[in-house]
Amino acid sequence: MNTFNKLQNLAQVKMARLNSAGEWLPPLFLRLILFWEFFESGIEKYRGDNWFSHIKDNFPFPFNYIDTEISWFMATWGEMVFAVMLLIGLGTRFAAFSLIVITSVATAAVHWPADYGSLAELWQGYAISDDGFGNFKLPLLFVIMLMPLVFNGGGKFSLDYLAAKLMNANEFGRTQSDFTSKGLALAVMGLTLYFVMPVVGITLLIAGFALAIFDKLITPMG
Repeated sequence: MNTFNKLQNLAQVKMARLNSAGEWLPPLFLRLILFWEFFESGIEKYRGDNWFSHIKDNFPFPFNYIDTEISWFMATWGEMVFAVMLLIGLGTRFAAFSLIVITSVATAAVHWPADYGSLAELWQGYAISDDGFGNFKLPLLFVIMLMPLVFNGGGKFSLDYLAAKLMNANEFGRTQSDFTSKGLALAVMGLTLYFVMPVVGITLLIAGFALAIFDKLITPMG
């Protein structure tokens, strides 16, 4: 065996071990930091005054029709409860997606620019401070960090994994690639974008449902 093959085999062994560690550590790190950020935000709301009445007109549909006291309650307890679910890895996908919705609504109401004429102009809002173009950098980063937890789950250091292991270890981590899975991914992205870019969001939602229906049509009946 030449030197190149030895190095290649060594790299494959190391990669396999990194892949194994990747099923434990990266999701855990994401869950820990996201727990802290969202729980802290929920605690601030819990201890503070309801200021949603000042921005109700900025809320996207259907949240602009919900009483601000109810919205405040939902946002406060949603951030705290779903953050704890992330921390312990229980219902991770549901908790992560729920926090994506909360973040997207908050982005539309507070962080999104009032108007923009191009994507280049919109991208000026990718900032921490608001200079008149919006400031959606942090919420966008949170959404991107939550996405792996929606699609991949909480990893092996989670109550979700323990429960799956106890019930049916062979099913955990199973993947299935078809038009329905791609449609589901488009639907998740569509619902996320709907609150800030309704036309794009609805288009992705329709495309996602269309793929799922197409998959059912071409799949032979069992």
